Amino acid sequence: MTISPPSTLLQEMSSMVSDKKYITIEELEKHNKPDDLWISVQGKVYNVTQWSKVHPGGEVALLNMGGQDVTDAFIAFHPSTIWRRLETFFNGYYIKDYRVSDVSKDYRKLASELVKAGMFENKGHIVIYNLCFVSLMLYGCVYGVLKSDSFGVHMLSAALLGFSWIQVAYLGHDSGHYQAMATRGWNKMAGILIGNCITGISIAWWKWTHNAHHIACNSLDYDPDLQHLPMLAVSDTFFWSITSKFYERKLTFDRVAKFFISYQHLTYYPVMCVARFNLYLQTLLLLCSKRKIPDRGLNILGTLIFWTWFPLLVSCLPNWTERVMFVLVSFCVCAIQHVQFTLNHFAGDTYLGPPKGTNWFEKQSGGTINISCYPWMDWFYGGLQFQLEHHLFPRLPRAQLRSISPLVKELCKKHNMPYRSLSFYEANVTTLKTLKSAALQARGLLWEAVNTHG
Repeated sequence: MTISPPSTLLQEMSSMVSDKKYITIEELEKHNKPDDLWISVQGKVYNVTQWSKVHPGGEVALLNMGGQDVTDAFIAFHPSTIWRRLETFFNGYYIKDYRVSDVSKDYRKLASELVKAGMFENKGHIVIYNLCFVSLMLYGCVYGVLKSDSFGVHMLSAALLGFSWIQVAYLGHDSGHYQAMATRGWNKMAGILIGNCITGISIAWWKWTHNAHHIACNSLDYDPDLQHLPMLAVSDTFFWSITSKFYERKLTFDRVAKFFISYQHLTYYPVMCVARFNLYLQTLLLLCSKRKIPDRGLNILGTLIFWTWFPLLVSCLPNWTERVMFVLVSFCVCAIQHVQFTLNHFAGDTYLGPPKGTNWFEKQSGGTINISCYPWMDWFYGGLQFQLEHHLFPRLPRAQLRSISPLVKELCKKHNMPYRSLSFYEANVTTLKTLKSAALQARGLLWEAVNTHG
């Protein structure tokens, strides 16, 4: 075996370095179209144009961050095993002016420490406990409907059903983030069983919207979780009829929207009580659309199973008054969860435009609000009371969120970023203030329009 002298080795290494192809961040930004989609991870450039069409997290997530360095978001959403697969998309280019902010360095260090500690694999026994709890509530609901003639028992059964939907949704959320089961396949099946079959809400619809929400947290035009016209608006920016990049349509702020928004702080809770109707409609629209949907057949089958057992259960009630009341009570109880989802973000910082990979931590910190509670109440919130921790590490099992909370709080303090943690009551008050502020502005526009046009 021939060993090259040190001088030759240095020349070879220098030649390898000089053979690298470089582009600037500005040049990378030009590759942000569906037919020309590049991203950068740790300064290496990858062509994901074709991959985006079959990306498990959906095409939207890649399109929203196309032409950027997405290292922090990639770390947040992908296990270490995916890094090897990433290399198949490497196009030979490196970022010439690649820089890493201090907060990103600390975020990546913390993520690495959590991986080394095995926290992403330690799921605890929450799934088993919740499944047992949900099974008991569903059994109690069915038993109360079938075996009792009492109106009160029937309404209690409806409340049990609504509360079981809350806990089932948390399990569906966990499986959608691949937290609940050991493998991706089992998580997918759990999501369809839990989401489609038991709640009637498609896991495909949930993934489509929820992944976009995580990537573009609190972007007014990119985050679908803030786009609720004509019923709700968290910012006066919606008054200018902005275009939703997610739904690819204009969010028109017309006279109807002006009227509803003007009183949204008063209608907020009633709207949450019937929000489930909208989720069923969104599921139907997606499954019947021409959009490419992963596992469309399984999602349709699971949804049909729900719309078989649920109407049958309701039909077992003695009269239409009780049937309508049963549905409304179950929806009103489930509204607790819809309120919680909005508390986590409605009063957070908002912005207009696409998400930026270079300020991943900042946007998650600014756009989220935690709900403080005692440890024994964690089951009630499904882990989402640690909203910032979840957004920073969406694959982390909820059993670990409380333990990393002090580390995230310390990181926020170090870099002078917000770490908002409010009680459930305080979060409600803050959200109502946000809605009222926008309502008063909309009301001013409404009265101005009336006075101007009669």
